[in-house]
Amino acid sequence: MFDKIANIFRIPDLRKRVLFTLGLLAVYRLGGHIPTPGINADMLAQYFQQNAGSSLGLVDLFTGGSLRRLTIFALGIMPYITASIIFQLLTVIYEPLAKLQKEGEVGRRKITQWTRYVTVLLAIVQSFAIALTLTKSTTGGPMVTMSAPAFTALCVLTLTTGTAFIMWLGEQITERGIGNGMSLIIFAGIVAGLPNGINDLLEKARDSAWGGFTPVAIALLLVVMIAVVAFIVYVERSERRIPVQYAKRIVGRRMMGGQATHLPLKVNSGGVMPVIFASSILSAPLLFANNAFVQNNSVLRKITEGLRPGEPWYELIYVAAIIFFAYFYISIVFRPDDIADNMRKYGGFIPGIRPGRRTSDFINDILTRITLVGAIYLIVISIIPQLLIGGIHFNHLWLLGGMFDRMPTWVNNGLGLTFYFGGTSLLIVVGVAMDTVQQVESQLIMRHYEGFTPKSGRVRGRRSW
Repeated sequence: MFDKIANIFRIPDLRKRVLFTLGLLAVYRLGGHIPTPGINADMLAQYFQQNAGSSLGLVDLFTGGSLRRLTIFALGIMPYITASIIFQLLTVIYEPLAKLQKEGEVGRRKITQWTRYVTVLLAIVQSFAIALTLTKSTTGGPMVTMSAPAFTALCVLTLTTGTAFIMWLGEQITERGIGNGMSLIIFAGIVAGLPNGINDLLEKARDSAWGGFTPVAIALLLVVMIAVVAFIVYVERSERRIPVQYAKRIVGRRMMGGQATHLPLKVNSGGVMPVIFASSILSAPLLFANNAFVQNNSVLRKITEGLRPGEPWYELIYVAAIIFFAYFYISIVFRPDDIADNMRKYGGFIPGIRPGRRTSDFINDILTRITLVGAIYLIVISIIPQLLIGGIHFNHLWLLGGMFDRMPTWVNNGLGLTFYFGGTSLLIVVGVAMDTVQQVESQLIMRHYEGFTPKSGRVRGRRSW
């Protein structure tokens, strides 16, 4: 394994890409410690401590603790992800935008440029909401050390600029580094919070917060985490292989084709994107939940309270959003009509299925079934840890809440651990890590080096020649 890792640094181009990625991620983490001017750090820390385990914890998860400290990167990459979701939805329902996407590189560049503009607009709105909430809040003392108008203008300018800079970092990593830049930024933010989660776990063990079964509880938690990671890796590598046969044909004086291969369809083709999209959509309204106007309005207050993590309505919408985005993402990534046309163009066919429309319908039916399996897998990974960690407050259900009061306490309130051990964070960390490793492996194999997986060892490295 160490020899394979050393191969990365023996290839100049790959070494530059890896070091460039690590350098920009270091810049991102450095910016996560530069506070926004005019904020009372002690009062803000006390405010987050009082609201621990609420919706702010979920939003703070993706920023690596930057929102908790209100640094210049407090908004993180969420405005960009929200803008990307908006344009991906518009390409499906708005025909001119769909035609623009099909124009190739020029069309995609225009859509990317418009996505950047919408990202800045969303960052302005969200930063204004944060500034308004902090200037109006009087919990425990003033949150701001300057006048409200000056802090609002400075907060909007600082946070919006920070979001634009993070967006540029992610694009640079994708273009000149290794892996997907936006996913790696989220990955870095979550991993940066893992030491706090481990420290919280050790403190609970020291204080015997779980009673006399503390060693057993910790061992059981570690076993469950390892099992969840293994399950994620297993499903992420699972695929449905459709056999494809290519007929023999004469090209010039050569006989081509006549070979049997397969069309691999991954069980979870969307990867972590459905979870990130669903989390981003549900976290956006939560930034306005503590606003004075929302708190003074009984209807809006009840809606925001019902959309907090752990509430039944939040979990129900979260499940529906994961299923929706799983199918939505697969509809963008895979085009059964195009696959069927390409197979027919090169003389390929699925045994027992007619080329053309029948082939497209056959592939679409298989995609529909395995995407549902992939969506259920994402739901299980995301919901089960939430049930064990923070619980799902079934006792808050209208009319039915009394039925759940007789259930064990951990069902409604969980075990009280930190967000960093949640299924969403584990899924994102493992998924992004696997995707990045696969990209590094493809670079190694392309240059005749051994990859990380056993099957990639068919090509020997130069040192063994």
